Amino acid sequence: MSKFDNIDFNSLTQADLVYLLGLKGKEQKKLIEKAREVKLKSVGNIVYLRGLIEYSNVCAKNCHYCGIRRDNTTDSKYVLTHDEVLSCAEYAYSKGFGSLAIQSGEISNTNFVNTVESFLKEIKLKTNDGLGVTLSMGEQSEEVFKRWLDAGAHRYLLRVETSNRELYKKLHPNDNLHNFDNRVNTLKLLQKLGYNTGSGVMIGLPFQTLEDLANDLLFLKELNVDMVGMGPYVEHAKTPLYKYKGELLPVSERFELTINMVACLRLLMPNINIAATTAMQAIVKNGREQAIIAGANVIMPNITPLKYRENYLLYKDKPGTKEQIEDSIESLTKSIKGIGHSIGFNERGDSLHFKIRNKIIG
Repeated sequence: MSKFDNIDFNSLTQADLVYLLGLKGKEQKKLIEKAREVKLKSVGNIVYLRGLIEYSNVCAKNCHYCGIRRDNTTDSKYVLTHDEVLSCAEYAYSKGFGSLAIQSGEISNTNFVNTVESFLKEIKLKTNDGLGVTLSMGEQSEEVFKRWLDAGAHRYLLRVETSNRELYKKLHPNDNLHNFDNRVNTLKLLQKLGYNTGSGVMIGLPFQTLEDLANDLLFLKELNVDMVGMGPYVEHAKTPLYKYKGELLPVSERFELTINMVACLRLLMPNINIAATTAMQAIVKNGREQAIIAGANVIMPNITPLKYRENYLLYKDKPGTKEQIEDSIESLTKSIKGIGHSIGFNERGDSLHFKIRNKIIG
């Protein structure tokens, strides 16, 4: 009997998680199978679609790892027009998407806030409130979050990227715009206001250890999030962190580590939503499908107009920048069926964890 067989999966410790995150080969397959069993029992085999709209690559932040950071002035900056956002939303609705995920760089000026509020209201009106909406637009004030919630958003993703304070400082400038406590307090505020609240971390960062990643998982559980989007760190040449590329794990190992993170998170938090992120596909062609097998249940096809996609490069070799959405949905449906799952067309797919946490169901 191996160490794996002696683990109490109902009470995973940091030491257990460090061990599980390091698994490879046959032992890793046992971990993935265990996570798959837990997922099917807890949330079933439905994969929910979020039509991804990359609204703007303008950002006030200057994070050391991100390709759309403020000081990267070599890429063309853009903001989708009101009509372009609505066109994307109507397209998603007509194709049976249950939800949108609208993301942008972090901006908080009045025009930005008002514009987002305006198109949220119109999306809700034009689709007869038929589309769920996840926003990922960084830290905002309580007033702004309330306005966007009232306008039609009901999920919010705010990734913390790491729960290690010292590592967080290495990933961000040392100023009030990049403060770990502000980030965490904003997540708690989102929960208080009634959002389906999500966060996430990067995996395979410079300076990061398995202990850090195990603590990240426990942090997400303690924070009691409803959904998680996490993926492998993929370096970008126009960022300060790129100088440490020689210290990184090979991308194949970062991918395998991410698979283990997804599986462990499913074991820790059986009824949350976990996204199979695009960064996994950047490393392995069927990376998102592998993540679904390991425990993920959300996928986000990119429906941003093609002319903008090459300028929303958070990292190098980002997939989908030249692919028509019709092609990707057709192939995606086929590949999801091929791994024994089905797509929840016309379903919002809100987190079961959120419903239980808010006593919407028993």
